[in-house]
Amino acid sequence: MQISCRAALAFAAAALATSAAFAQPWPAKPIRVVVPFPAGGGTDIITREVTNKVAGYNFVIDNKPGAGGNLGVDAAAKSPADGYTLVMGQTSNLAINPTLYAKLPYDPVKDLTPVSLVASSPLVIVASASSPFRTLADVVKEAKAHPGSINFASSGNGTVAHLATESFQKRAGIKLTHVPYKGASQGATDVIAGAVQLYVSSIPTLIGHIRSGKMRAIAVTSAQRVADLPDVPTIAESGYQGFEAVTWFGLLGPANLSKDRVAKLNADINKALKDPELKKKLDAQGADVLGGTPEQFARLIRDDIGRWGAIVRESGAKID
Repeated sequence: MQISCRAALAFAAAALATSAAFAQPWPAKPIRVVVPFPAGGGTDIITREVTNKVAGYNFVIDNKPGAGGNLGVDAAAKSPADGYTLVMGQTSNLAINPTLYAKLPYDPVKDLTPVSLVASSPLVIVASASSPFRTLADVVKEAKAHPGSINFASSGNGTVAHLATESFQKRAGIKLTHVPYKGASQGATDVIAGAVQLYVSSIPTLIGHIRSGKMRAIAVTSAQRVADLPDVPTIAESGYQGFEAVTWFGLLGPANLSKDRVAKLNADINKALKDPELKKKLDAQGADVLGGTPEQFARLIRDDIGRWGAIVRESGAKID
C-alpha cells in the first residue's frame, strides 16, 4: 500500500508539472531562427529586418550555412516541435533542392510546418564599375563571340541565381561559366575587383554596392522594374519577353508544430509585415512584402517544387 501511495504521488506530481508547463504563456523564452546562409546575404538581411518588427517575441538569429541551405533547414526540421525553433526557408532550399540533390536529408513538405511567407525579391545581374559590360546586349554579344569566356558568380550550385542564369543562357543561346560561392555576400569582393565578371544575386545582397558605385547593375529578373533601381531594365524588356525569376522567403517550424502556435505566429508576423517602417526598409532592399496564411505558403512550396523541378531537369544540374 505504501508503494502504491508513493507511485500515485509521483504520478500526480508529474502530471502537475506537465500541466504547469503547458499552462505557461508562450513564448516563455527566446525563439531561435535558423538562417541557412551566411550573415550579410539577402536571406539574413530580410530575416533580421522582419524579426525585429514582430512584437512580443525575442528572436535569436542562428546562421547555419552549408550545402545550399540544406544543413540549416535540416537542423531546424529535426528540432523539437515546440515553437522555439524556426527556419527562414527560401526558394532554393525548399523548391529547388528536392530535385537538384540526389539525397536530401529532409522533405520540405513532410518535415516542416509552414508558418508565413514574408517577402520576395528579384535577382540583379551586376558587373564591376570598371567592366566593359553596360547592357545585357553587351554580355550576349561577347558570349556569342567567345563562348565560355565570361564567368558569372552565384551564392552556390542550384540556387535561384544559378538556375535562373542557366535558363537565361538557353533563351539567349549563349554559354557562360558558373563560379559558385559559399554565400551570397562572399563573391562581392571578387566582382568589385574584376576577378569575376558578372554576379547574379538577390537585390538585398548587392544594392549597397550598386548605390556606392562599386558595381554596375545590368538587368533585373522581375517582370517589372524595381522601384529602388528604376534605371535598370528587366531581362524581359531587354529582348527576352516573359522572362521572370524571383526568390521568396518564409518562416517554417518542424513538422507537427501545434496549430495554436502556428496561428499565433502567423497573425503576429502578418501584423508586423503591415508596419510602414518595415515595408520601407524592405523596399529599400529591393524586396516586396508578402505575408498570407500557412495554407497559402504550403501551396506555394508544392507548386514551386514542380515548377523549379522542371527547370532543374532541363538544365541537367545534379548534386550527389
